[in-house]
This record gives sequence, structure tokens and C-alpha cells, in this order.
Amino acid sequence: MNSPVSPANTHVAGPAAGELPSPPAPATAAAAPPAPGKTPAASRGRFARLPLLAGRAFIPLGLFARLPLAMLTVGTLTLVTSASGSYALGGMAAGAVGIGAAVGAPVLGSLADRRGQRPVLLIAALLNSIAVVALILAVWATAESPGVPAAVLVASFVSGASCPQVGPLARVRWMALAAHGSATDQTRDLDTALSYESTADEVTFVLGPALVGILASLLAPWLPLAVAVALTITLVPAFAVHRTHRAIPPSRPARGGQVPAGPQPRAARLPAAVALPVFAMVCMGTFFGSTQTALSSFSAGFAGSEAAGLLYAVMGLSSAVAALSVAYWPQSFGLARRWVLCAALMAALSLLLLLPSSMPAMVAALLILGLPVGPVMVTVFAVGGTVAPAGRRGTVMTALASGIVAGTALGSSLGGHLAETHGYAAAFLVPVCAASGLALLGAGAAVVLRRKP
Repeated sequence: MNSPVSPANTHVAGPAAGELPSPPAPATAAAAPPAPGKTPAASRGRFARLPLLAGRAFIPLGLFARLPLAMLTVGTLTLVTSASGSYALGGMAAGAVGIGAAVGAPVLGSLADRRGQRPVLLIAALLNSIAVVALILAVWATAESPGVPAAVLVASFVSGASCPQVGPLARVRWMALAAHGSATDQTRDLDTALSYESTADEVTFVLGPALVGILASLLAPWLPLAVAVALTITLVPAFAVHRTHRAIPPSRPARGGQVPAGPQPRAARLPAAVALPVFAMVCMGTFFGSTQTALSSFSAGFAGSEAAGLLYAVMGLSSAVAALSVAYWPQSFGLARRWVLCAALMAALSLLLLLPSSMPAMVAALLILGLPVGPVMVTVFAVGGTVAPAGRRGTVMTALASGIVAGTALGSSLGGHLAETHGYAAAFLVPVCAASGLALLGAGAAVVLRRKP
């Protein structure tokens, strides 16, 4: 999957662009500083360093290999609703996918830490493909059955639980790849990589549902899930075997694998401080889920509830652009200050959702609201990587992703109840409260980060 790198691109000492040192000698991975007056990477922009760190193939692989996860929940909702004619059953199946993902993601992350990302991703890709195919077959087999078919719910849960966690594990690889050179270079490279990753998440979680809608409405309701299977079985293995996986040696290699000389320490325990970014992601998910539900109620009075997805994409657009900009923020603007100030701004701007009485006004409010959302996402993931022990980053990153999933379900439930009983204005109070909770957690993170050397 990766083309050879020409010598012209290897302007620093150490591994060539896209190449990594062998696991037994990780200390040699540190790149020598460029000669005085020569900063080719900086002159081409900070994002130009990413292909030099990981190889050109890694970025498109990491982007498109996470697309099936973005398609799975909406694809399941669409297929089950279309086949059964029941929105309730479709919602239950989609909820089972979300619960499965929230439960399975940390398990896959922990296994990746212990056994290495490559085997875990390969097995997850196979199991997930089988589970999604089983889901399609179960829906077909029970399309005429009354009640709630258990086979559909079980297949939905397993599909979510086995979904390969490409996004979180890509972040773990970036953290390892960026951990070389001067402290300034490390911070800059990590901020750039995490900015890109948050933007990639935003893009895929807008593109995925849009792709589901196009394929299901124009061709067949089952086709989006079939496309997701095709992407999973081809792109996830390619991501799994990409050479960047060697940057994170497993804490417990498989039998017959290379084991470093000397006594092997036991896997570090997760510190209590990890709870701060995890709960922050629950708040972030609550913000997302309640905003989506409230927008559905709001748009129903204008262009129909289906327009909520387009409105939500507006916020995703400004959020993605703002996330990219974090790579250029001054390093003196540390993680703690960035978290607190951006989350506080997010809470204040959430009040704008209470003002619009027309679709154009809501579009303007969402564009403005999205500006602090992307930076908060980037910052919380960076804090998670900072407080996580080096050998448990996969566990922590997938736990953060699970927090978003769990929070989205919570926010959707709260927002839906308030929208139905008190109207969309009451539902918009949920994202205000969720963003306020994010700011309070950021204050706690500031204390933790101040104590951390």
C-alpha cells in the first residue's frame, strides 16, 4: 500500500518518511535537528510534516477506514426502519449498535495495548464484516415478523461492539510518531496530528450519514451496510498492517513474538485523572446528541425534520475548520487554558440556539457555535494522551470514543423528551448544560495538568 520514499524527501536523520525503526531499538527513532537555516518542513507548513512522520498512505487510509463506523448506526436505522416499517424498532436497533460500540471500543483498545494493533484490527475487521452481513440477513429474515426480532438486536449489538476503532488507534500512532525531536517539535507535531484527526472525524461523521442517505434512497436500503462491509474488509486490514503499527510495541507480545531483553513491567494502572477527559467526552456526546434531536424538532416546523442533518453539518463544517487551526495556535496557550476557555465559549455560544426563529438564522448560529467545538475535541484528546500511561493509550483513546457514543445516546434521550414535552427551546438547554459541564471538567483538568511533570 505504501510507495517507496525517494531520498529527496528524507531531509532529517533517522527513518525515511513513512518508515519506522524496528521495535527492539525505538531510541534510534529520534530525528536529528535540521541544519541551521534549513527548515524544509516548516517552510511547507505544519501539516506537510504529517506525511513525513507516517508516510503518505497513512493519512487516506486512516480517513476512509473509519468511514464504516460513521455509516453503521444510521445505516442500521435506515435498513431496519425500511424493512419493518417501525421507527421504534429502527431506533432500538440503532441504539443497540451504539451500546455495542460503547462497550466494545475500550475492550478493543485494551487488547490493542496488550497484543498490538495489527492483530486486533485484523480480527475486528473480520468479525465486524460477518456481524454486519448477519444483520442484513436477520433483517431480511424477520421483515414480516411482528414484535422485536431478537436476532436483529443481537446482530446490531455485535456489529457495534466489533467495529474497528480506527480513529482512536490512529491517534495513538500519531502520539508515538510525534514523540521524537525537541519538546517544541513534539508539541507542534502532536497538535497538528490531533487537529487533523478531529477534522477527519468531523468529515467522516458528516460524509457517512450523507452516503447512507444517497445509497438508501436511490438504490436499496441494505446497500449502505454492504458498502460499509466492503470498506471494512479492505481498508481496515490495510490500515492494520501499515508500517506505523510498529511505533507501538505490544505490552504482551503474542507467543513467538519478539520480547525485549530484561524483566517486563506489568501494564501500568490507569490513573484517576483519566476520568476527566472520559467524562468530558460524555459531555461532548451529550452536546452532540441533544443538539441533533433539538434541531430535528426545530426544522420540523420549516423544512421537515429531515433538514436537521443538513443543519447539523453546518456546525460540523465550522468545527472542522477550527480544529485544523489548532495546529497554528501558540504553544504558550496550554492545554488547560485552551480547554477551559474554549469550553466556556462553547457554553456561552450555545445560548445562541435559543434565538433563531428561521432557518437562515439557525444556520448562522450553528456556524458560530461550531468554532469552539473542534478545538475542545482536539484538546480533550490531547489531555487524554497526556494523562494516560504510555502502554495504555489505546485503552484511553477508545474510552474517550466510547464516552462520545454514550453521551450521544444520553443527549438524544434528554433532548427528545424535552422537545416532545416542552418544545425545541427546552431541548436546546441540554447542550448549554453539557458545554458548561465541559468547562467545569476543564478546570479540574487544569489542576491535574499543573501537578503533572
